[in-house]
Amino acid sequence: MMGLDLTVIWAGIIAFAVAAYVVMDGFDLGIGILFPGFKVGSERDMAMNSIAPVWDGNETWLVLGGGGLLAAFPLAYAIILPALYAPLIAMLLGLVFRGVAFEFRWRDPAHRGFWDAAFCAGSLIATFAQGVTLGALLQGITVVGRAYAGGWWDWLTPFSLLTGISLVIGYALLGASWLIWKTNGPVQGDAHRFARPLLIALLIAIAAVSAYTPFLEGKYYQRWLSYPGVMAAAQMPILVAIVGYLLWRSIGGRRDGLPFMLTLMLFGLSMMGLAISIWPDVIPGRVTIWAAAAPVRSQIFMLVGAGVMVPIILAYTAWAYWVFRGKVDESGYH
Repeated sequence: MMGLDLTVIWAGIIAFAVAAYVVMDGFDLGIGILFPGFKVGSERDMAMNSIAPVWDGNETWLVLGGGGLLAAFPLAYAIILPALYAPLIAMLLGLVFRGVAFEFRWRDPAHRGFWDAAFCAGSLIATFAQGVTLGALLQGITVVGRAYAGGWWDWLTPFSLLTGISLVIGYALLGASWLIWKTNGPVQGDAHRFARPLLIALLIAIAAVSAYTPFLEGKYYQRWLSYPGVMAAAQMPILVAIVGYLLWRSIGGRRDGLPFMLTLMLFGLSMMGLAISIWPDVIPGRVTIWAAAAPVRSQIFMLVGAGVMVPIILAYTAWAYWVFRGKVDESGYH
């Protein structure tokens, strides 16, 4: 019983870390994707200033999610990594390239055009690779015994490309809604201009991925269309439509923070749909969380550390966002 409880707790911790990463790093990746749409000079500087105090701390959650998977579910880690080496390496290289570009565009103004392009490219590559990774995981990984048994290119399919493009659109909308909240003037105007077409594209992408997913794996179809999963699944299209309508109405409204919150709600509903599809598997259709879990003593030992560190991470993250809670201009927050 204790092992069962701890395994579910650790699955929740990792799911929380992934969700926190998507929320907190998604908008700054989105700003990188949208970067060519801002005028060179003060507009790009303002967009960068809006994320400068928080962007690198956001990736703490990616480390927690990956490290937690290794520690709590070592079998899943050993299977997933060989299957997804290519997109994961591309994601990490994109994040590294983006980080270097972020710093050097301020310190090397003579080549700022190059660093701006690198910032956009790194953001786009990292985001697309994350979406491809998710799609490749959802479509299934070939497992024989306790090891990956597929090929190098198994991750590359029409579905994984669809999820990659969908995440690019989603992060771009998250970035636009963040700028609506945090900026004024021409940058906010550009963000308003980007947001509505991106919302339409994202709703189409959500519909396409949702229609495709149940046919990837027999268990997905069963979980979505049989009781009790159908009770939740039937509500999802309605909730997505309602939130999408409210988001459309909120863009250009008086409450600048509302589009960002509603965009997060769209991401939250998408994550709920993902949870309905794969629970209780860690490798969909192949390995459950209990089959992949570390020994109970290891889980207890790690839970003590997580119980100390996660609240600390949450506290300093909340403090950083509170300190930089205002609007931003060319000179910084005020």
